[in-house]
Amino acid sequence: MTIYGLYAREVGGWLSVSALIRLMAELGVDEPAVRSSISRLKRRGILEAERVDGRAGYALSAHAREILEAGDRRIFRRRRGTLDEGWVLAVFSVPESERRRRHTLRSRLSWLGFGSVGPGVWIAPAHLTEEARDVLVREELAEYVDLFEGRYLGFAAAPEQVARWWDLEGLDALYEQFCSDFEPVLARWRAARGKDETGMAFADYVRVLTSWRRLPYLDPGLAPELLPRDWSGTKAADLFFALQRRLEEPSHRFVTEVR
Repeated sequence: MTIYGLYAREVGGWLSVSALIRLMAELGVDEPAVRSSISRLKRRGILEAERVDGRAGYALSAHAREILEAGDRRIFRRRRGTLDEGWVLAVFSVPESERRRRHTLRSRLSWLGFGSVGPGVWIAPAHLTEEARDVLVREELAEYVDLFEGRYLGFAAAPEQVARWWDLEGLDALYEQFCSDFEPVLARWRAARGKDETGMAFADYVRVLTSWRRLPYLDPGLAPELLPRDWSGTKAADLFFALQRRLEEPSHRFVTEVR
């Protein structure tokens, strides 16, 4: 999915099966595993079979394009709220007969970066309001939810409450692990002194993005005043964007050559 998200849209939304196999080989994935992954994505409605110039391949579905475009705004943009903008509350009630929808709703709110205040009440910085609205409508969950915007008026200190609503220690550990994994990669490329090994750049960039892309969703983008001291998220974001600047262009050249 990372490969389609990064590259297929740049070349018309379609990649041949042979190109996918070649690209995945750079990541150490063999042909049977590639075909199995394609089948899963096809069953989920992410990919659609399509022949171009007699070659078998797969294109992104319209639904997949919509999801990826929304993901771009989250993954490739730094987001950090302010205390003045306030909060968005999602208050929901799902009938017991539709408890699967309740689980889906909780999962989507968590994935958007909402924290849990209590049963049926979730909270996020107000800058996530429109994104939450779009996702809830797209996933046909809006009928179960009421959204409110407002200010926190007390009584506990806001940083104390934030630490209850989100697992910031766990998120900080994930950011720290990202840094541990990819700081050596950036150091290696900086030492390369401009040499562009496009296949290696492609493999590194896909691994970087695969590891990074879930973190901006788990991170609600809280105001700096609400974050723990020595927050690893800032360092991790600096690292990701430095790797993007170094690897994006040679990686794209490799995909263009293979295609």
